Order: sequence, then C-alpha cells, then structure tokens
Amino acid sequence: MANTLYTRRVWTNRIGILLSMFAMAFGLTALLWILWTLISNGFAALNGDFFTQDTPAPGSEGGGLSNAIVGSLLMLGVTTFVSTPIGILAGIFLAEYGDRSRFAKITRFITDIMLSAPSIVIGLFVYALAVATLGGFSGWAGSAALSLIAIPVVLRTTENMLLLVPTALREAAFSLGAPRWKVSLDVTLRAVKSGVVTGVLLAIARVTGETAPLLFTALNNQFMNLDMSQPMGNLPVVIYQFAMSPYENWQQLAWGGALLIALMVLAINIGTRILFRQTDLKQ
Repeated sequence: MANTLYTRRVWTNRIGILLSMFAMAFGLTALLWILWTLISNGFAALNGDFFTQDTPAPGSEGGGLSNAIVGSLLMLGVTTFVSTPIGILAGIFLAEYGDRSRFAKITRFITDIMLSAPSIVIGLFVYALAVATLGGFSGWAGSAALSLIAIPVVLRTTENMLLLVPTALREAAFSLGAPRWKVSLDVTLRAVKSGVVTGVLLAIARVTGETAPLLFTALNNQFMNLDMSQPMGNLPVVIYQFAMSPYENWQQLAWGGALLIALMVLAINIGTRILFRQTDLKQ
C-alpha cells in the first residue's frame, strides 16, 4: 500500500512537471514567434527617415513616424509624472493606514473596477468629460486617459508589495521613535522599492500600446506638434491606421512602429533591472 501511494505521488509529480514545462515551452514559442514576426517585418523600416520625417500623405513614398514618436513620448512622460506619485501614495495609504477604514475599502473597490474596465470605456469617459466639453482633442486629454489606466496598476502593485513587508520591521522602526509617515516612506517603501518600480514599469508597458483611449482623446496629427492642447500624433493610433491602409509604404511604417514600441518596453525593463541590481550590489 505504501509503495503504491509513493508511486502515485511520483507519477503525479512527473506529470505536473511535464505539464508545467509544456506550458512554458508554449508561451516561449508564442513570444519568440511574435518577436520574430515584428523583427522580420519591421526592422527594414527603422532607418534615418523613420526617426526624422513626419508621417507621409496617402499614396506618397518615404516618410517616417517622428511626429508620432515625439507625441507618444510626451504623453507617456505626462502619464508617468501624474500616475507614479498618485499611485504610490495611494498604495501607501491603503497598506499602512487603511486597515479598518471605510474609505480604503471604497478605494480598493474602485481600483478593482478600474483594473478590469476596458480601455475604450475610459477613453469614452475622458472624451465626454474633457474633449466634448472643452471643445477639441488634445494631448492633455490623451494623457488623462492613459493616467486613469496606469494609476490602478501602480496603486495595487505598491499596496501588495508593502503588505509583504514583515510587521517586525515596522515595529523595530516604531521602537526607535520614528513617526508612522517616516516609517512608511523611509523603511517599508525602501524595502520594496524594486517591486514598486516594477509596478510603475508594468503600468507604462500597458499604456504604451493603448489605442482605443487615444482615438477618443488625442486623436492624431499628421505633422509635428509639441502643443499638448492640440491633437497629437502617437504611435498606437498611427499603427492602427497605417496597418489597415492599402498602401504598402504605410504598412511597412506600421510594422516599424510596432517593433519600436516592443523595443522601448524591453529597453525600459532591462535598464531598470540592471540599475537596481547594481544598486543592491553597492548596498
């Protein structure tokens, strides 16, 4: 009986490992296939004109995506500047001060709704709130829509990371006479800074390729524009429009834009991991 039970457990373990390896291989195969498709189709578009020229007119040759790249970087910068402090501070409040607070429960409930809400709904909300009332599409409206998507991601990641900090670490800081706000900022937050930064990067990675909210807020602009109060070109909308066009030149630029977004997200993740690894080694 004991040998039969042992044999069953061994085979259950082997089957579990086999299924896990199959799932991992399937995921890696799909990822490599996507990356290979992006590289093979989009690498030819990444030339000097791609980064220096504006989007071409229908039927014309050449052109680039410089206006879309600059517009995306501006809106991502504003989104990061707005969502990072709000998300981190709200996460600190929920983890450190919201144990029995009714306001904290409501905030968590709203955060869960925002995390599961389709991005097009958020785009329509900002359109009705800002675009329709203020009278025009703008980069500010696009940044507002992207911020509403990014803030819940940063908030929930920060809260989950802070809840992993041992209670003994907080008690040790309290025993030294540190106030609660200082313990939250200088002890617990510093202990999980890598996880919090990862949450910020996840938020940036999610909003980098969002198309639907920008269709209703920032729209697009064929020419270079640095005025955030006007319609602004951006990579997701340009990729969406160019990929469905009948012009081969536009389709090639769409592949190049998709590859550029993938490389941007990859570079941000790798660079941050290297930076924090060096920081941890110095400490």
